[in-house]
Amino acid sequence: MFDTKIAIVLRNDLASWQALNVTAFLTSGIVAQSPEVIGEPYRDRAGNIYNPLSIQPVIVLAADQATISSIHRRSLERDIKSCLYIEEMFSTGHDAANRAVFAQFSPDDAKVVGIALRADKKVVDKVTKGAKMHP
Repeated sequence: MFDTKIAIVLRNDLASWQALNVTAFLTSGIVAQSPEVIGEPYRDRAGNIYNPLSIQPVIVLAADQATISSIHRRSLERDIKSCLYIEEMFSTGHDAANRAVFAQFSPDDAKVVGIALRADKKVVDKVTKGAKMHP
């Protein structure tokens, strides 16, 4: 049905609140990059209107630190624009602080806790190789 795939890969040792928080942040990045994934508003039988949701499913995967680092590297090698969340961002409280701490790291030393990408299905499958469905 879709030529592309949206995948979010979370480090498998995150606390539940961290996994949910990172998923929410990374999803917002995918939407910002690809606003066409947002559908029409929802309307219930009583006529109440709700915000639109993604028209495309999102797969959430889990991986250990080594695998998520490989996924990050593969996404860069394939020039896939991705969303990244690093461990140090948990200690910040707002966007400017997130970007400041993010800028202190390179792909070689970033402690990635989550990565999201949207690309051709086959490419996403190759890039996320080694990750498993999130429990």
